[in-house]
Amino acid sequence: MRADFHRIQRLPPYIFEEVNRLKAAARARGEDIIDFGMGNPDLPTPEHITEKLIETAQKPRTNRYSASKGVPGLRKAIAGYYDRRFGVGLNRDTEVVATLGSKEGFANLAQAITAPGDAVMVPNPSYPIHAYGFIIAGAVIQHLPALDPEEFLSHMVQTAKQSAPAPTTIVVNYPSNPTATVVDLAFYKELIKFAERYDLIVVSDLAYSEVYFDDSEPPASMLQVPGAMKRVVEFGSLSKTYSMPGWRMGFAVGNPELIAALTRVKSYLDYGAYTPIQVAASAALNGPQDCVDEMRSIYQARRDCLVESMGLAGWDIPAPPATMFAWAPVPEQYQHIGSLEFSKLMVEHAGVAVSPGVGFGEYGEGYVRLALVENEQRIRQAARSVRKFISSVDEVIKE
Repeated sequence: MRADFHRIQRLPPYIFEEVNRLKAAARARGEDIIDFGMGNPDLPTPEHITEKLIETAQKPRTNRYSASKGVPGLRKAIAGYYDRRFGVGLNRDTEVVATLGSKEGFANLAQAITAPGDAVMVPNPSYPIHAYGFIIAGAVIQHLPALDPEEFLSHMVQTAKQSAPAPTTIVVNYPSNPTATVVDLAFYKELIKFAERYDLIVVSDLAYSEVYFDDSEPPASMLQVPGAMKRVVEFGSLSKTYSMPGWRMGFAVGNPELIAALTRVKSYLDYGAYTPIQVAASAALNGPQDCVDEMRSIYQARRDCLVESMGLAGWDIPAPPATMFAWAPVPEQYQHIGSLEFSKLMVEHAGVAVSPGVGFGEYGEGYVRLALVENEQRIRQAARSVRKFISSVDEVIKE
C-alpha cells in the first residue's frame, strides 16, 4: 500500500510534539510539570450554561440529529451578540453559521473557498490552523511578518505587488494568538482598502474578542468598517469567553456568499453540534455576562503574577494587553539555542512547559508562548524553578 499521501506530505512535523513527548515522559516518571504550553482554559464553565445543557439533554427530542448550520435560536443569539457588542446588524439566516469550534470552521472555510494553487496571505507567527487549513486545501502560503501591525501592513502591500499568481485571500488574527497584539479600527480600515484594491477575501479570527485587560478599549470587529461585509468572514468562539473549550462551539459571520460556501461544505461533513450544546451556547450569549467579567479579571491577575514573578526570577516578560497568552523573548542566556531547545530544557530542568515560538512560524523564533492556565500559586512555583534554571545556564547547557 502506498503511504505517500499528498495532503499529509504537505504537512511538516508537528513541532509542539517534541515538547509534548518530554512532558508526558516526565509525568509518567511522577514529576510535577507546571504546564503553560496549551491554551486550554482551566476555569469552570458558568453554572447557568451547564444547567441549560442538562435541562435540554433530558428532553428526548434533543438527542436526535441537529442542524449543521446551527439551530435558529443559536444563530439569533450570535446575531444579537454582534448587535450589542459591535453595533453590527446580521441576518441570522444568511450571515451567521454555527461551527464545531472556530478551528474546524476555519478549516472548512478553507476547503470551501480555495482552489489548488491559490495564493493565500497568512500572518507569521500565527495560530497553526491559519496556514495549515489552507495548505490542506491546496493553497500556496505567503507569510507576512506579524510581530508588529505596521510591519504586517507594509509587507502585505509589498507581497501583493510581487505575487504571482495574485493572492485570493488574506488572514488576520487580532487579538493575536500567539503574540497577544491588538489593533484598532484604523488598522482594519487600511486592511479593507487594501482588500478592495486587490479584490481579496478577508478571513478574520476574533476568538479573543472578550479577553482584554487594563480597562482598555474592547477589541473591534472588522465588520464595523463600512463595506467590510462585501468580502469579510469573521470567526468567533465560546471556548475562552465562557470557558467552554471541550464543548466545541464556535461561529462564523459575515459576507452571505462566504457563509453560504462554508455552510454547504459543512452540510456534507457534519450534522452540527449536539443540540443541547447549541441551546446552552445560546444561554451563554443571551444570559448574564458577569461571568465574562470574572474570567477577564482572573486572567489579568494571573498575567500580573506571571510578569512580576518571572521578572524577579530574571526573565523579563512583556505584559500582554489581551488574550490568555504571554509572548516572551527567550532569556538572553538561552537565545543561542533557539526556542525549541529552550522549551525542551525547561521541561527537563525546570519542570515547566511552554510553547516554542518557532512552532507558530519561523518569525516566532526567539520567543515562547505561555498560556495563563495555571493559578497564581503555581505561577510563583514555576518562577522559583525558572530562577534556578536561568542561574545554572552553564551547567544545563553543558549537560
